Amino acid sequence: MNPTELAEYLDAVRITGAVATPRQDNLRHIELFLDGNENLHFGVTRTRPWTFDEVFDLMHERVGIRADRGFLEGQDTIDAALCVAALDRFADRLGRSVRDGERILFATGHPAGLLPVHAALARAASAGGATVVDVPEGRGFEAGDIRQLFKVLVWHQHGGLRHTHSPDPMRLSLETLAAEGLAAPDLVVADHGWAGQAASAGIPTIGFADCNDPGLFVSEAQGQVEVAVPLDDNVCPGLYEPLITYVLERAGLPRG
Repeated sequence: MNPTELAEYLDAVRITGAVATPRQDNLRHIELFLDGNENLHFGVTRTRPWTFDEVFDLMHERVGIRADRGFLEGQDTIDAALCVAALDRFADRLGRSVRDGERILFATGHPAGLLPVHAALARAASAGGATVVDVPEGRGFEAGDIRQLFKVLVWHQHGGLRHTHSPDPMRLSLETLAAEGLAAPDLVVADHGWAGQAASAGIPTIGFADCNDPGLFVSEAQGQVEVAVPLDDNVCPGLYEPLITYVLERAGLPRG
């Protein structure tokens, strides 16, 4: 697909365009992020004070939420052109890291949607000559533990993979690497608190974020997260296949 075709596809399957996330959630999440809510701060270290209006404007500019401040309820939007432009930057950064033979760590807090995306990127990175970082498994977290499936870090609890916004799994994983005498990754590819915490720790980070995830876009605006790709992060995973293909082709990576 070329960029225009991909944008049309993303809108058609509601990865972008009129996405499932309601406007009221987006507005509330901005407030909660600014309040430092444990589920919305994503481990992002703010380098300056941010106001609601500033974050709202940022989310319109980088994500494409509706600009009308009087629109308080209903279906919000993600701009496909902004998504594709961010995917280009994401792919270029990933491709450069792979060509340089860097150590790359993959992680997701949205396993039901994005695990196959990260897994495909990890396979391609490995096939292209990068080292995909292995983290010793089993570190405890909230009555569960941190595991690595298909080279992607996830949080497991009670026999299933769990959705999480928490930055703690990434913090614990980086601590585990250090305790084992292993170097920190050269690049992190992640989402949610996995990405926010890595970027706040000074590790080059690229990732995905929904229109109700303001933290990662603030981190990007502050020069911490290098690329935050705006998209619906929890559609049926097979719908991301054209996106995966586009990124790998742009990055010059094999399918793996």
